[in-house]
Amino acid sequence: MKREIMTTGDGSKTIHMPDLNEQYHSKHGALQEARHVFIQMGLEYALEQQPDLGVLNILEYGFGTGLNALLTAIHTSSVAINYTGMEAFPVTQEEIDAMNYGALIHEEQVFQTIHNIPWNDEAVVNQQFKLVKKQMTFESVDFEADFDLIYFDAFGPRTQPELWKLSIFQSAYRALRANGVIVTYCAAGQVRRNMQEAGFQVERLPGPPGKREMLRGVKVM
Repeated sequence: MKREIMTTGDGSKTIHMPDLNEQYHSKHGALQEARHVFIQMGLEYALEQQPDLGVLNILEYGFGTGLNALLTAIHTSSVAINYTGMEAFPVTQEEIDAMNYGALIHEEQVFQTIHNIPWNDEAVVNQQFKLVKKQMTFESVDFEADFDLIYFDAFGPRTQPELWKLSIFQSAYRALRANGVIVTYCAAGQVRRNMQEAGFQVERLPGPPGKREMLRGVKVM
């Protein structure tokens, strides 16, 4: 499938797939979206809700360009982070080289380190951030209470509804520990209902620029 590099509204780049009219990040601003949805509404919220955690375990559905991992790795916090990023179809080296996230936020070395780590090998990115990238599908997820926070960053349900079905969120629910958090940029009604049926307590939140709402769920037990 054809993939093109496009510049988003905040100057950061993303990958666009013209055949699907879909992109890896918001055309209104890749950096803005990632910071709002996954860092502010996800990471910072999870840390506030569980301040006594010595280590925060994060699972990302849809590692993609590595933007969410980059922003998490440079987030200033006293909590150590173990990060697992899942991706069925990793981006190419040429596409990685075209992304300008590291340059925009002056963290080029961290961005390159994240992408130089071999798939399925755990490695230390910095003192507070360990990363393992797993090449696997969402359907193959079989974790059991291993994570405190999930970044759900799949392609939208308009183009890939199979990634947003009930069984996917049931697996995500099992992967989280009690009081674990899941965040996604999507606010579609069926997605919200699937999350609720899976067991999450779900709330609608203000979305990033260009999007009215997003969703956050908590595994309340």
